[in-house]
Amino acid sequence: MADDTTTDSDDTAPDADGETNAVAGNIQATYTETAGERRLSFEREGQTAVVAQNSEGYAMLRVRQTADGDELERYYGFDMALDHAAELLGVDPNGLPVPEAAADMGM
Repeated sequence: MADDTTTDSDDTAPDADGETNAVAGNIQATYTETAGERRLSFEREGQTAVVAQNSEGYAMLRVRQTADGDELERYYGFDMALDHAAELLGVDPNGLPVPEAAADMGM
């Protein structure tokens, strides 16, 4: 899914906060790792969507509207989680930029 995406900027190396970013059009993607989760956050025109997985990387993916928001749905596959995130943002799933560090999320 994200393989077809053309980004305006290449993935960046993790910054001082440990974040990796990618941009496609007006969609900003940020990948971060916390003590308990791996998070891929998308922002577009003030709307947000987050795909989260536990830090061990083997649990189902959770989709939320914000990093700390309530879980909306769980998915085994990364593609399905990206579809839901794209729906929340009102964009085509193929338009979501996915930083390389997040490409292995899902089961």
